[in-house]
Amino acid sequence: MRKRTTLLATAVLALTAFLPAPPAAAKTAAATGQDAITWAPCEEEPSAECGKLTVPIDWSKPGGPTIDLALARRKATDPAARIGSLVINPGGPGGSGVEAVYGAPDSYTEELQKRFDIVGFDPRGVGRSHPVICSASVYNQMPHTVMSSQADFDAWNAFSKKLHADCRERTGPLYDHVDSRNVARDMDALRAALGEEKLSYYGISYGTLIGQMYAELFPDRVRALALDSNMDHSLGVAGFLATEALAVEDAFDQFVGWCEADESCVLHGRDVRKMWKDLLAKARRGELVYPSTGTRMTELQVIYNAALGTEGPDWRTLSEVIDWLSGGAEPSWVPPLPGRGPVEGDVAWLPTRILCQDYNLKVRDYNEYAALMRASNVLAPDTRYHPYPIDDLPICLNSAPTNPPHQLRYTGQAPILLGNSLHDPATPYIWSANAARQLGPKAVLLTYEGWGHRIYGKDKCQTDIIDQYLIALTVPPRGTRCAVGTPEESLLKKQTPRTWPTDQAHWAS
Repeated sequence: MRKRTTLLATAVLALTAFLPAPPAAAKTAAATGQDAITWAPCEEEPSAECGKLTVPIDWSKPGGPTIDLALARRKATDPAARIGSLVINPGGPGGSGVEAVYGAPDSYTEELQKRFDIVGFDPRGVGRSHPVICSASVYNQMPHTVMSSQADFDAWNAFSKKLHADCRERTGPLYDHVDSRNVARDMDALRAALGEEKLSYYGISYGTLIGQMYAELFPDRVRALALDSNMDHSLGVAGFLATEALAVEDAFDQFVGWCEADESCVLHGRDVRKMWKDLLAKARRGELVYPSTGTRMTELQVIYNAALGTEGPDWRTLSEVIDWLSGGAEPSWVPPLPGRGPVEGDVAWLPTRILCQDYNLKVRDYNEYAALMRASNVLAPDTRYHPYPIDDLPICLNSAPTNPPHQLRYTGQAPILLGNSLHDPATPYIWSANAARQLGPKAVLLTYEGWGHRIYGKDKCQTDIIDQYLIALTVPPRGTRCAVGTPEESLLKKQTPRTWPTDQAHWAS
């Protein structure tokens, strides 16, 4: 596939301009003692065990109100070879670690399953662990998340205040304590409850932020942290939007290159970029209808396809969707209409609250917002902007981060392994490179020379390396790169079922 080298060079320059100065050293904190976990077969998945762990809502007040975290575990398949517990998190914000454990037999190698009890938890504010909720009647009043005027900004400014007040009332005091530093403290309590002296952890995407915060808070309790497709917690709103725009544009460029080169692409021989831009223009005019639902599509919903279709990647479905929206045949698999929409029932989940507490995505006024959008349009001439943060940004108005963006600082001795694909549309490669630089000499970056989000399981090379790091603490040499081309040798028993991510788990799949 073609590689747009100028795009990657621009990403480096763009990111450098937005990096903040390093903060003072983070303080470590000791986890409080926890009672042993009572495990029993899960009602939804009896082959796994479920349990609960009680943690304080506010870690600065360990004797105050508490919540129960939902846990799930699959015990090591070879007890004689067992090393200990491997805690996992699938990302999000909003991804369920409990459900990740349910699907672990298809997501991790047999060797890893032999060696570890695989343990997952729904982070505070997510799923079965006291989720952040709002009244559906309020949530469904949400304006369109792409703003085009001062009036739109004013509407969002008023609505975000109403939404936060409603969600805080519905959720309770936990609403103001769901950032990733709190989750990292919860994870240390889980480590202690599992009887582990040190933590072994594999986190994907937004789950890497939990691992990064753990490394800062508990550097001497790290055994192994495998962080796959990393967040960059040093970014302000301008850097966040710019690097995301570059990433989705690069991923779309790779898709177009495949269509131009591969006759199996349904769009082969046609001007894919022109077809795409025609769809965007038609959506802006209010003339594009999603055939399976009869719903008018917004430009944002069209752009979502570029991000979701390159995460796997699933280029074939993306090409069929573009053809379908342009009047062609229905795809062999029809994805759901992407993006946010009205919810049914009494309540709506709002995992975006976690993002708002970890990142400062606020903008002062419409002029600042419009300037950020213009910058994204220049950096991403085909995709225009990245739909995930653009869809989330207005929700974070009138919400200050409790875990403000900062340069990472790790003082531990255990090595940390980070990994990323070169062409990741969700967590740009430069995010992992920057996180590795911030974590210092104990951090090693593994590069997958391919496409998509999450590198574990895509090819044998990086899957073996991550396994050996988790099992034997073997760290690859600096600069290690894994080429594309060994999926048939993957150690996974089978690939993940065919789905696209949802708006509740933007950085998770």
